[in-house]
Amino acid sequence: MREIIYKICQREAWARAVEAGVFSGAPGDLADGYIHLSSAGQAAETAAKHFAGRDDLLLIAVDAGRLEHDLKWEPSRGGALFPHLYGPLAMNAVLSAVPLPLGPDGAHVFPRGVAS
Repeated sequence: MREIIYKICQREAWARAVEAGVFSGAPGDLADGYIHLSSAGQAAETAAKHFAGRDDLLLIAVDAGRLEHDLKWEPSRGGALFPHLYGPLAMNAVLSAVPLPLGPDGAHVFPRGVAS
């Protein structure tokens, strides 16, 4: 079964990545030395913690199997294992990029199956 992980990204930054053919990371990723990703169950907490109130976001679905040895699951918040990509995100690993809107309560609204 395919394992899907997620990147939350500003629309503008993602547009630049698509044009370049690769996503090298957002400023926080570059500062930490890896691209921060989340599992489906971690995505809502990531959005609330790092992107609260932002309405300029996309949810990027990534096929973890295409990332090979550059993907590491490492402890982060509360010791939970989070996917970290040590290298650029190639577009051939991306399954979709969909808007991540804010709901009436101010929380991000995720597609079915993500963050549920």
